[in-house]
Amino acid sequence: MLPKIITGGNFKDTRGVIRYNNNFDYSLIKRMYTIENNDVSFERGWQGHKIEKRWFSVIQGCFDIQVIKIDNWEKPSKKLEIINFTIDSETMDILYVPNGYITNIKSLQKGSKLLSMSDYRLNEIIDDYRLAIEYFK
Repeated sequence: MLPKIITGGNFKDTRGVIRYNNNFDYSLIKRMYTIENNDVSFERGWQGHKIEKRWFSVIQGCFDIQVIKIDNWEKPSKKLEIINFTIDSETMDILYVPNGYITNIKSLQKGSKLLSMSDYRLNEIIDDYRLAIEYFK
């Protein structure tokens, strides 16, 4: 399976705005937390999982999330394709990142907040992989 956007939406009227995602199955989620980078120049990456799946949704602001399918977890090729996604808080779009991928997360606006969801609890498995931010540049 490939990374993809699960489309959400919003409804506005005189009372305000409702943001929703009726296309997402929340039953797989076992853990969630938020990410807020200190400034827009910081890149949070590269990190990912062989087994764990992730979903990301923007609570506030806007994020650029780069995704790479890893070919070799011991020594990945430095020429792997980088897929870019930009998601914002206007709709409750959710970026699905399957297992086998790593991400690089960058906020595009000060004060942006990202919700990260996982299909495993903290320390349920040992499945964290990290590479230097310069690895694919």
